[in-house]
Amino acid sequence: MSVFQILVWLHLSGFQDWRRVDNGAFCGENKTRLFNKNKEKGTECFLESTFTAWCNSHLRKAGTQIDNIEEDFRDGLKLMLLLAVISGTYTSPQRKMRVHKINNVNKALDFIASKGVKLVSIGAEEIVDGNAKMTLGMIWTIILRFAIQDISVEETSAKEGLLLWCQRKTAPYKNVNVQNFHISWKDGLAFNALIHRHRPELIDYDKLRKDDAVTNLNNAFEVAEKYLDIPKMLDAEDIVGTLRPDEKAIMTYVSCFYHAFSGAQKAETAANRICKVLAVNQENEHLMEDYEKLASDLLEWIRRTIPWLENRKPEKTMAEMQQKLEDFRDYRRVHKPPKVQEKCQLEINFNTLQTKLRLSNRPAFMPSEGRMVSDINGAWHTLEGAEKGYEEWLLSEMRRLERLDHLAMKFRQKAAIHECWTEGQEAMLTQKDYETASLSEVKALLRKHEAFESDLAAHQDRVEQIAAIAQELNELDYYDSPSVNTRCQKICEQWDILGSLTQKRRESLERTEKQLESIDELYLEYAKRAAPFNNWMEGAMEDLQDMFIVHNIEEIQGLMTAHDQFKSTLPEANKEREAIQAIQAEVQKIADYNGIRLSGTNPYTTITPESIDEKWEKVAMQLVPLRDQALQEELTKQQSNDTLRSKFANQANIVGPWIQNKMEEIGRISIEMNGTLEDQLTNLKDYEQSIIDYKPNIDDLESNHTLIQEALIFDNKYTDYTMEHLRVGWEQLLTTIARTINEIENQILTRDAKGISQEQLHEYRASFNHFDKDHSGALMAEEFKACLISLGYDVENDKQGDAEFARIMSIVDPNNSGAVTFQAFIDFMSRETTDTDTADQVIASFKILAGDKNFITAEELRRELPPDQAEYCIARMAPYTGPDGGPGALDYMSFSTALYGESDL
Repeated sequence: MSVFQILVWLHLSGFQDWRRVDNGAFCGENKTRLFNKNKEKGTECFLESTFTAWCNSHLRKAGTQIDNIEEDFRDGLKLMLLLAVISGTYTSPQRKMRVHKINNVNKALDFIASKGVKLVSIGAEEIVDGNAKMTLGMIWTIILRFAIQDISVEETSAKEGLLLWCQRKTAPYKNVNVQNFHISWKDGLAFNALIHRHRPELIDYDKLRKDDAVTNLNNAFEVAEKYLDIPKMLDAEDIVGTLRPDEKAIMTYVSCFYHAFSGAQKAETAANRICKVLAVNQENEHLMEDYEKLASDLLEWIRRTIPWLENRKPEKTMAEMQQKLEDFRDYRRVHKPPKVQEKCQLEINFNTLQTKLRLSNRPAFMPSEGRMVSDINGAWHTLEGAEKGYEEWLLSEMRRLERLDHLAMKFRQKAAIHECWTEGQEAMLTQKDYETASLSEVKALLRKHEAFESDLAAHQDRVEQIAAIAQELNELDYYDSPSVNTRCQKICEQWDILGSLTQKRRESLERTEKQLESIDELYLEYAKRAAPFNNWMEGAMEDLQDMFIVHNIEEIQGLMTAHDQFKSTLPEANKEREAIQAIQAEVQKIADYNGIRLSGTNPYTTITPESIDEKWEKVAMQLVPLRDQALQEELTKQQSNDTLRSKFANQANIVGPWIQNKMEEIGRISIEMNGTLEDQLTNLKDYEQSIIDYKPNIDDLESNHTLIQEALIFDNKYTDYTMEHLRVGWEQLLTTIARTINEIENQILTRDAKGISQEQLHEYRASFNHFDKDHSGALMAEEFKACLISLGYDVENDKQGDAEFARIMSIVDPNNSGAVTFQAFIDFMSRETTDTDTADQVIASFKILAGDKNFITAEELRRELPPDQAEYCIARMAPYTGPDGGPGALDYMSFSTALYGESDL
């Protein structure tokens, strides 16, 4: 209690003649004015009785007492004993001569002065002479110093503190209104209320009557003396019979109640601290459970989705693959976007939880194994890798199926032409017609066989093409490969047989050639020229009917150029046809001229002039125009595809740089210090909304990308951006702006919780940005050390400085990543400048509740704490194993250290 407070209190209490000087000294103008002159003699007797009882309450601890306050203290012996009991010190008294008595009293007065109270004008002689007023004044000074002065309630002390304590304790009771230390206590209800508030089992308060003051007072005095060890210092009849009871006597008696119940007050304070700590812990545990559930759900969805994306089971038809592609687009449009939002929200929740844990001085939250943010990011990265691989596989598989369909159709077409050609060839090669033929007929058969061999050699290329197509179909895993292989095997075996039969027939004809002479040169020439020309026409028919597949304008233009080159050869081919037909005409002319009867057919070939004309008509007049039309239609299609490419590229070339620019702007905003944190948060949210408003452009780009995929367009020369790159960039942009907003919110949370001013935050940001040379948003270890040195930390390169820097790094970088974020930097600076609860404080609070025991019981917890928090502690406290424990003893020390991560809970 300050000097000024005591002087004001004395003035307001009626002690106008007492003044406090030098270190709290009490003085009187003279020995006869220690008490107000206007005090009645009865009041003095009232005080003497009260003070005597108060002194005896302490002297009985030394096995003695006083009967007359002005007489029994005259020799200084019991006065020194009283001070020894109160202060716990003892000074040996001298003998009982007057000089010795004065010396004893002086020792007592010196002791009082040593406790910060200097008594002026109160000498040992007055006490030895039995001056009642001086003796009472001295006792009142002792009471003030040792019983009342140390009372403190909410930064008030002494009289005001004691009065505030009484008002708070009696506030819930009817008919009690404590406003002072005199008339507020006359009806006795205030004394009974104080006892009932702390020991309700001792008094039935509801049975007390306000109009029965004597009964109320005696009840309180008797209960206090019997159960609370507070002696009866007041007389009920004196209080009731006095218009205004003496304030000092009431204060003296009430102070005994305060000290008797001070332990309960400490228990209440301790309970409040524990409740606050447990409430924070329960909230944090709820947030941890929410994080674990959200992380488990997201990881489970990823776990279910990845096998589907990694399923590479090929389909047999293009329609089935188209359905797979549609399912994949549905996954991209419908199923994945909510999960992207959940992942972003999960990171935000995790960062907010860690911030709250740091602000409440709790250990960082470590999710269960496999549920760290890094684990989720890793699983997400695996998901996106599988997703990208699945899309590439789908497109590749569709190309493969398209290629397979084209090859299968080409195989069947060539196989059908070959089989048509080989039909009947075995029978022709195995007949023995030359044995009965004439010379001319044999020569004709030989020439015919030569022509057949020429035709056979011409068909060799087709057989090789058929085999090559069949092999490619097998390599591309065509679903109907067995039937293709069977047909190809049959064609190859038949081809081998034809080759063998051809060789045998030639040998037979050559054996008879010597016997046969006449050959019709013209027929032979016709046959030799007609066969390759016919084969050329068949090849042209085959090429003109051959299907083609192109992917861009350049490829179709190449086909059109090749087709134009083919058409340019038609005039020469027509001349050859006319020349062949002229040979046949010459044969007929010679026969007519010489009267030769022709058999009607060329003996050397089955190719007739009519068949040549028919094939020529089909090639020149039918297939060439159809080919022109097909190529022109494909050119139109490729031009349309090129338009789609250009449209997509124009949008992509705008969206791509826009996303990159926004990413750079966010990075720049995150390190600038424009305005307050609330202003920055508002600007970032407006910025986020402007990004969200840009979403329709992404949707339009997705629509154009869908049209490109449906058109089976696999490349785009007009842009380097792909839809996959733009999707990833868009998702990163949304995640980055959300993460930046969360960082500002956490900075606000840190500022408000730690009491950091806006100027301090600006100073921290300026220091951080100064050493963040690459603007990465994080400081490397050496950069961070330089920053600490600039802020006055002793982390120079010596043994002590290295140890201090290592300690700080373990706080700001617990994962040993080698980098310190701005949030971690702020948390460290705020922790260095603010005070927080500690495990030792919580242990001290529990020790108060436990009555200074090293353990606590469930009954004590339920009595001192709210029900839910009491049960929370009981469920988590380990049994106490110390030798001083007993059944039901709980270990509150290990529980308190576990709350702050210093041990396992």
